[in-house]
Amino acid sequence: MLRSREVLTLSFGAMIGWSWVLLTGHWVDNAGSLGTLIAFAAGGVAIAFIGLTYSELVSAMPQAGGEHVYTHVALGPGWSFVCTWALLMAYTAVCVFESVALPTAVEYLFPEIRMGTLWHVAGAPVHLGFVVLGVAGSVVMTWINVIGIRTAAFVQSAITGAILLAGLLLLAGAGANGAWQNAEPLVAVPVTGVLTVLIMVPALMVGFDVLPQSAEEIDLPPHRIGWLLIGSLVLAVLWYGAISFGVALALDADARSASSVATADAATALWGGRWAGAALIAGGVGGILTSWNAFIICGSRLMFALAESGVLPPAFARLHSKYRTPWVGIVVLGVLSCISPLFGRSILVWLVNAGSMAVVVAYVFVPIAFLVLRRTNPAMPRPFRVRWPRTVGVTAIVLALGLLSLYMPFSPSSLVWPYEWAMVIGWAAIGVGVWLVAPFRKAPAVPSAAETGPS
Repeated sequence: MLRSREVLTLSFGAMIGWSWVLLTGHWVDNAGSLGTLIAFAAGGVAIAFIGLTYSELVSAMPQAGGEHVYTHVALGPGWSFVCTWALLMAYTAVCVFESVALPTAVEYLFPEIRMGTLWHVAGAPVHLGFVVLGVAGSVVMTWINVIGIRTAAFVQSAITGAILLAGLLLLAGAGANGAWQNAEPLVAVPVTGVLTVLIMVPALMVGFDVLPQSAEEIDLPPHRIGWLLIGSLVLAVLWYGAISFGVALALDADARSASSVATADAATALWGGRWAGAALIAGGVGGILTSWNAFIICGSRLMFALAESGVLPPAFARLHSKYRTPWVGIVVLGVLSCISPLFGRSILVWLVNAGSMAVVVAYVFVPIAFLVLRRTNPAMPRPFRVRWPRTVGVTAIVLALGLLSLYMPFSPSSLVWPYEWAMVIGWAAIGVGVWLVAPFRKAPAVPSAAETGPS
């Protein structure tokens, strides 16, 4: 069972993966230094309203499966499956993203792994060493999660500490040696570049919902889970904003455009030594592992919930005889993570964008479930109770729909055809097939906070 520090590091660590090392140059180039802060602030506000509805629901229904349970109780099995299937796409996208991000990070420290070119994907080479390292990481992360959430939580806490130290190194260097002229332009032209960053924010913030997914394995009063969820969201937004601005102070526009790993190159420039860049990469590897770890937990618990509802085969609800973990779902995510390195680093941005759209679909449904349950079941015990629920719920829905519109073909920040849209359409088609052949369907039981599920 998990306590406060482990819960906070699990959620925060899930939200600060590899993107803060790899994509900061992309963000600042597209939105400008201040524009990037605006994008994260706007996205953070939207996610915070959505997070408030999550906080109340997780305190009222602390059950593995999170969103699946809330929407099933409030909206019925059909809409619940739409929400849950979209969320599972987002979790799966993060897991396969990290197995590609790991060798990408290690390449910065050890270029020797660029050996044995196998083929090219979208013009980028795929090396044998890259694939071997991605597969090896997938096997290790799968094993850590099979042997239990306590082991996973210990790994999460230890690595999150190392990430914070790496980030502080960059920020201290930016404060001492950064140059304000490097941060120009403050807002990029055209200003629609801010939207390019904004559409990524939901995928970067997905991770706070590791708490609803693992609620049965948290040994805390339900209301405290709600507060920790909101706190981890705030910390993640501050982290991304601060790191991005630190990179903007360190590197001018030409240096950012020439950099493949902007945060590491920024640390090297600020401290005048490659050791600083290596330290940032080490922190980035830590971020990969914490995010990967958390989303294996999320995805496997969501598959566990779907199996308990009769949508996925019963094997996904089977717990390991010794470790009491939903090992079938964990292994499935591990296998998919072994496959993704075969596509090389070209798929990194595609996965972030497609996964972002999927999670925003889920973010539309949860506030709707929140409002429906306030109306249909007002007497439900709610240890974390949101004030002004109608205002919060309607605002969360409007903001989520606004975010969703940014991915549509009419938006300047639309998903890229065919790669990103193919991921979304393909996943939706698989979901239709799963729903049509589901052996049986039943409503999930809603236990008390004292009852437990997978561990």
